[in-house]
Amino acid sequence: MSQRFREDGTVVPVTLVYAPKATVVQVRTKEKDGYSAVQVGAFSKKEKNLTKPELGHLKGLAPFEILKEFRLEDGENFARGGEIELTQFQVGDNISVTGVSKGRGFQGVVKRHNFRGHPRSHGHKDQLRMPGSIGGSRGGRGKQEVPKGKRMAGHMGVDQVTVKNLEIIEIDQEKNILAVKGAVPGARNSVLYIQAK
Repeated sequence: MSQRFREDGTVVPVTLVYAPKATVVQVRTKEKDGYSAVQVGAFSKKEKNLTKPELGHLKGLAPFEILKEFRLEDGENFARGGEIELTQFQVGDNISVTGVSKGRGFQGVVKRHNFRGHPRSHGHKDQLRMPGSIGGSRGGRGKQEVPKGKRMAGHMGVDQVTVKNLEIIEIDQEKNILAVKGAVPGARNSVLYIQAK
């Protein structure tokens, strides 16, 4: 993360995102596939590490580390082998950024679900960060089991997260870097999918 200054002097926190050129690998149409989409490839990969189906799919194109499909509105024109560059974006555009959130391991209910915990007064030994009652017999009647979806301790993070309405503050065409207002999901060097609204 970094920061940028607007013309009026206000400071804007930004995340610097490296966005190399992406190549159109496949175009799906409503007539042939039932929906409109474009498959995009980015980050080169050694050809010897590709399987034969991947080699056939990428025939005539460079081998790519990442392939991702994006749904399209009707009327958008893309051709196989075409390139998508940062010129698609303008400063001030709102974008959606999708990534995998940082892993937090096994966490309790206070951190995972923002539970308040118990009072810190007398008579609450070892109960400060406990979840409390999780339901049960309902006065001796009904099912005596944990309801589905009950918020409890467990694995946290490593989820696909989409942050919408992030503003583009700056575009560096030479270095292929986007300065996006605010934070984006994921750790450093993780892969993000950026989509214009």
